[in-house]
Amino acid sequence: MSKKSPKLRIIPLGGLYEVGKNITVIEYNDEIIVIDCGLTFPEEEMLGIDVVIPDITYLLKNREKIKGIVLTHGHEDHIGALPYVLKRINVPVYGTKLTLGLLENKLKEHNIQNAKLHIIKASQSMEIGQFGLEFIRTSHSIPDTVAIAIHTPVGTIVHTGDFKIDFTPINGEVMDFYKFAELGSKGVLLLLADSTNVERAGYTMSEKTVGDTFKDIFMTAKQRIIVATFASNIHRVQQIINAAVIFDRKVAVSGRSMVNVVNVATELGYLNVPEGTLIELNDIGKYPDDKVVVITTGSQGEPMSALARIASSDHKKMDLRPGDLVIISASPIPGNEKTISKVINKLFKKGANVIYEALADVHVSGHACQEELKLIHSLLKPKYFIPVHGEYRHLEQHAKLAEDLGMPRENIFLAENGSVLEFTEESGNIVGSVPSGNILVDGLGVGDVGNIVLRDRKHLSEDGLIVIVVTISKEDGSVIAGPDIVSRGFVYVRESEDLMEEAKRVVRNVLMECEKNHITDWATLKSSIRDALRSFLCENKRNPMILPIIMEI
Repeated sequence: MSKKSPKLRIIPLGGLYEVGKNITVIEYNDEIIVIDCGLTFPEEEMLGIDVVIPDITYLLKNREKIKGIVLTHGHEDHIGALPYVLKRINVPVYGTKLTLGLLENKLKEHNIQNAKLHIIKASQSMEIGQFGLEFIRTSHSIPDTVAIAIHTPVGTIVHTGDFKIDFTPINGEVMDFYKFAELGSKGVLLLLADSTNVERAGYTMSEKTVGDTFKDIFMTAKQRIIVATFASNIHRVQQIINAAVIFDRKVAVSGRSMVNVVNVATELGYLNVPEGTLIELNDIGKYPDDKVVVITTGSQGEPMSALARIASSDHKKMDLRPGDLVIISASPIPGNEKTISKVINKLFKKGANVIYEALADVHVSGHACQEELKLIHSLLKPKYFIPVHGEYRHLEQHAKLAEDLGMPRENIFLAENGSVLEFTEESGNIVGSVPSGNILVDGLGVGDVGNIVLRDRKHLSEDGLIVIVVTISKEDGSVIAGPDIVSRGFVYVRESEDLMEEAKRVVRNVLMECEKNHITDWATLKSSIRDALRSFLCENKRNPMILPIIMEI
């Protein structure tokens, strides 16, 4: 009986049913490569959480099989989890020069010095284990972006990464359509393609349209100009600098991530900054207002960002002046609309003029719209398709788009994070699942905050806390002192003295009842206090967290 040939396995551990946290495992014959390793930012209910990274339990269990991590580009949702992952799985990492330059910066912050980083170039081919890889130049909102073709004994997989089709890119390097067509002519088994902008008809505008808008705005502006954008959008930063140079303005940079990215991109040659253009933020007061541009972080209204601090008069190095022109060169990430609106309102109240996406073409997306996606599907002609990088609605819309182009629905897989998909030359199926989900990072703690802790934080944030302190005798269990009640975030004690006295009376009655029945067990005492007080407070439509503390002397 002949031995069955190994199957090709695709396991997305992130990036499905969500925007961000992109990571995909490709496995064949006991060898694994990983495409991207990103993070996402916390949702509103994730109180106190800094970032969210993927659950890599499957990779930890199979670490000896991993041959390398291959990166498509340098955005946080594709490289941001690597510092946390490389501490546990130190495998080779492959990426373009800018991508690894940005990653090195992050690794230094995490004091990781032994990472094995390998620079690759678009149009380069290489082998990692049994996988043959080709890197294909694409366009996105950051330079040095690649799609990846993975050649396996079962067939060729193409992972687009994030991309758009821009015929007039800022760096002049147009997407490599020839390579996509060549792969399609030879046969593609499976396509994994970016779904972020699939709901939008037509084409994404070229990044150069934003540059033209900047020039028009800068031409007539007489005050200081403050432009907020994503730190990683190096093409956008380049166009701001270009417009500043044309109109003889000096450029200062604000925000830690913006400073880091500008430094790395300039050192590596991805930003062209004429000598004498950049000045320190501390020195902007030395120049006339109509000769200054400040590029800053905070385009999503993040509370601790430079723009939010400027709007709140909380920035250490600059104050907003009436008449300052603020350009928010980004569109809101879903869920950030309110925070951005708050910042815009504060800016207007302080007398600034604010231009944002609804008022002018100051932003274009870095992701492909429907017609661009159709072109990639038509060039590659894949047998099977997995839509990636998007919420469920995006994945479903992308599946319908592929179906409209003639792909049988049974060849399209709406997978979830953790799904295990197996492929042969003639078949593809979802065959099971592996652990996946969110690992929450709070300060230096990775994974030590889970659902129970988040639930407690939510409870505290909504209902507050009551602490009851009681001192009892070690000999006979009688109450020596208390109960004393301390509240935080529950009621303003000075205006609720009657309620607090009544709460003390309830606790006192419980303690007397326990003493009468010779109950001295701490656990029983605490649960009795908690139950009685909760019952009393529920009558008053209150539900704080109740924390009894028993001291014995």
